[in-house]
Amino acid sequence: MTNDRTEWTRRLPQFLVEAESLLARSEECLSHLQLISNDKDAIDCILSTLLKLASKADALALAAVSDFSLHIHGLLNHAHQQTELHDQALLALKDCFTLMAWQLELIDQRTGQLSLDDSEQTALIEALAFHVGHSPSQLPANTKPFTRISFMERQA
Repeated sequence: MTNDRTEWTRRLPQFLVEAESLLARSEECLSHLQLISNDKDAIDCILSTLLKLASKADALALAAVSDFSLHIHGLLNHAHQQTELHDQALLALKDCFTLMAWQLELIDQRTGQLSLDDSEQTALIEALAFHVGHSPSQLPANTKPFTRISFMERQA
């Protein structure tokens, strides 16, 4: 069943409330990680909230939010299994959460578009990748993670 404009407009405010709650939870877990390095429960909390956020954003065709969440999830998931997350990695993760929260506020409520360039998301993903032991060349080369498409375009 596809959603029409009215359904999407009705669901967006609910998504924004849920997304804000998920980001707040992720930030709480991040604060815990800053106190207790590599706490598995805190990392698992962040990973699960990022997946929930990506799923909910994807359901509304908010690709920029969904893809950003999935990239952060992928880097963090791979990193915590292979190395300790040091202070610079945690600061880079915090910067990602800050940008995501800011971007959620800028989503056009009528179109679902986020009228920003990708440079800051890309820079933060690259910084996080660097701090968790990945070079930018190790990021998926064939992916265009921040392509924006409105919900209406997706349904067409």
